[in-house]
Amino acid sequence: MDERRVWPPTEHADDLPPSARWYGTPAPPPRRIPRWLRRLLLIALASLGAGAVIGGVVFFVLSRPEAPVETVLVTDELAGLSYPIPPGWHEGALAPVTGFTSVAVNDDRATVMARPGEKLDAADPRPALLKLAETYSRLLLQGDTVDVVEDKKVEIGGRTGHTRAVRAEYRDVVNQPAFLRVTVLTAEEGRSVVLLGLAHPDDPVSRREIDTIMTGAR
Repeated sequence: MDERRVWPPTEHADDLPPSARWYGTPAPPPRRIPRWLRRLLLIALASLGAGAVIGGVVFFVLSRPEAPVETVLVTDELAGLSYPIPPGWHEGALAPVTGFTSVAVNDDRATVMARPGEKLDAADPRPALLKLAETYSRLLLQGDTVDVVEDKKVEIGGRTGHTRAVRAEYRDVVNQPAFLRVTVLTAEEGRSVVLLGLAHPDDPVSRREIDTIMTGAR
């Protein structure tokens, strides 16, 4: 006897079609994923794949070592030295009447200039430095009050010297405080090199950049 027949008939056999009475109740076919759901799954998988690719690209970009910042040097052949300038600064041009032979500027915020100096006592350059700092302070700052910020010996790029920094303030409300640094370094044959930095208005960033330029002189 065919094992697929239902025999004896069940109590509900009369409710089944003839084929079911002989071959049993047909098993329901496996449920198919609706077309809209399949499309949604494909989109989701594609998005995940794209996300993985994008994530990999972002990770690659972020994990790459940063390109080294190129150091720009201002070379002053007449003064016999070079000095680095930070990002945002650029080399400028000077009129010969100023006596300075090179200049670096950061818009209207700060300036550093260099020039050959006069002969001085290499063992004690401070007197010559004080005279220069007083002259430039009177000409460039013209402050109502001028306070000394720093006064010390320095050694920069194998040269000895002295530096002096002052801060000028004004009684009027138009002029903001200004900062001036003058550095004198020894040079060959007993001569000297003069570096002058000016920031207006005075702020910590401009001060730091001026100091970075001067201490990097070679």
